[in-house]
Amino acid sequence: MNRVIAVVVTYNRQQQLSKCIQAIRNQTLRPDNILVINNGSTDNTVAWLREQDDLEFITQSNVGGSGGFARGVKEAFQKKYSWLWMMDDDGFPREDALEKLLGCDDEEMCMRNCAVVNAEDKETFVWKTGSKSKITDTKEKRIYNVAHPFNGTLLHRRVIEKVGLPKDNLFLWGDETEYLYRISRKYNIPCYTQIDSVHYHPLCPYSYKNDWEFQRNWKMYYYVRNRFHILKTKYSQSIVLSTFMYLVFLCSFAGTVILFQRTHKLRKLSFLVWPIADAFTNNTRATPSLILERLSISPAAVLQHYISYPFRFLKLSFSSAAA
Repeated sequence: MNRVIAVVVTYNRQQQLSKCIQAIRNQTLRPDNILVINNGSTDNTVAWLREQDDLEFITQSNVGGSGGFARGVKEAFQKKYSWLWMMDDDGFPREDALEKLLGCDDEEMCMRNCAVVNAEDKETFVWKTGSKSKITDTKEKRIYNVAHPFNGTLLHRRVIEKVGLPKDNLFLWGDETEYLYRISRKYNIPCYTQIDSVHYHPLCPYSYKNDWEFQRNWKMYYYVRNRFHILKTKYSQSIVLSTFMYLVFLCSFAGTVILFQRTHKLRKLSFLVWPIADAFTNNTRATPSLILERLSISPAAVLQHYISYPFRFLKLSFSSAAA
């Protein structure tokens, strides 16, 4: 039987989670089960989940979106579901989203994605979707080679059998792109966005060009570190090319800091050494609390740390990078 399970990852957003779950319940083609991966929420998420009698949930420590989806996909796969429909807690599907995704064709070896649309105006794409900016201007039924995991992403278990699980150690920023490239580039499995299957999501106003608060923006560490993991998958046939493209990214990012950041430019540039070193040495142990701790120390202490471990940051081990 082609059983379908919806997999939702959540962290401290109970109200948005309940909206997402209700939208799944309201589907014209309702999934056979709902699985929520709770990443150690400290609000009332657990209490709310315990009151729901039509879903399963797993509470684990906060391992970010990457650890959440890795756990969710693994659990759903082991439970023998045929189709996995994946999404974060901050978006919600239109009532016919799953029916449109499942009914578009019979192909199993592909990644199908909802069209991710601004939850406010109901017409603007949240992220670049082909050459279109609005769903109302899109005449195609689907846009090939474009998908935005994990926002209404539908996968058959055969894809997971071939490709494996999402990486569980990237925490956030890049885990979904790495999985997309692993599916579409490394294993040449087609992907597309189904335009009449809509997933609503808030706009993402954040831009790294905007001045960010140095001592609180721990997410920037993952943005810089995880880009290398993405590029290694995107250019999986050549570690030299992926390393070169990462260096290009780093130069561009440093230039962006110099040109657009108004505060703490030197501290932001010096801080980049840490995620860069961890990228090249395949170190994925940094947690948000550790990053915040490092961000809070004085520039002199940062300099002393770097001077005391110079070889860690100079070592470019292709064998480690290829791991």
